Amino acid sequence: MSTQVKEMQNYDVAEIMGGLYGAGTIAQKGAFSREWAAQLGEDIEKLYDEALKRPNGAIGRGPKRHYVEIHPEDIRGFVDLVTHPWVQAVCEAVLGPDYKVVEIGFDVPNPGAVNQPWHRDFPSPEDTYKGRRINSLAFNLTTVDVDPDMGPFEIAPGTQWDDGSGFEHEMFPDKGNYSRYEERAQRKMPSMGDISARSALTIHRGTANHSMKSRPTLVLGVDAPTANNAERHDLQLTKKFYETLPESLKKHINCRLVDELEVIEQAHDIELLKMGEAE
Repeated sequence: MSTQVKEMQNYDVAEIMGGLYGAGTIAQKGAFSREWAAQLGEDIEKLYDEALKRPNGAIGRGPKRHYVEIHPEDIRGFVDLVTHPWVQAVCEAVLGPDYKVVEIGFDVPNPGAVNQPWHRDFPSPEDTYKGRRINSLAFNLTTVDVDPDMGPFEIAPGTQWDDGSGFEHEMFPDKGNYSRYEERAQRKMPSMGDISARSALTIHRGTANHSMKSRPTLVLGVDAPTANNAERHDLQLTKKFYETLPESLKKHINCRLVDELEVIEQAHDIELLKMGEAE
């Protein structure tokens, strides 16, 4: 039995399921070294600079805030990330053995970013609002130590099950319900090397960044076979890079194989996030 398999068996499936079906978010402290996180930060800084110079290279997610979808091979730690035993254990426990990576990108709230409206990342699928099953996950990794003034991510535990049929675009709850989310709200302040997993349906928002620092966060999206989030993205791998991947990993990537990487048409735009909220 491989060391990796032994490590995976040490993760408590009940704890994973309880966290994601209960609060809607879980985390693993110190999953990666600070050096690994710093390297990721270097890669994201370069990619962000390039995206800002390219027409439609970055999607606005509010004032002074952007999202950029990237190619897996644009970051040096992609294989480390998707083969991490905790990531694999969480995916298998919640999404089943045939889970697929469908998205990788990063979110950057810069100094001056304001509160986002409370939202979920896409409408609740039938699997969730009827079947009470979570069929997709978002993993987040910070590239900096997050302080309270840096616009921490804020989440309202348990709201992945909220009926969103009356939400605007089935994603944005009415402002009259904000007090419910504010009462539940938990601010997340991870450190370099930490990783979290959440249901993107759990109501959340980025908060105002009052610091003079940006807060880059990598986003990895993973689907169960019944989900269709791959349609919102364009995950590409070069055939050359794909051939270097472990065979056990290839079956878990929903991608388009290309001879040369193509510029990604940033498609997962969330129009109502662009204006932000007044504090």
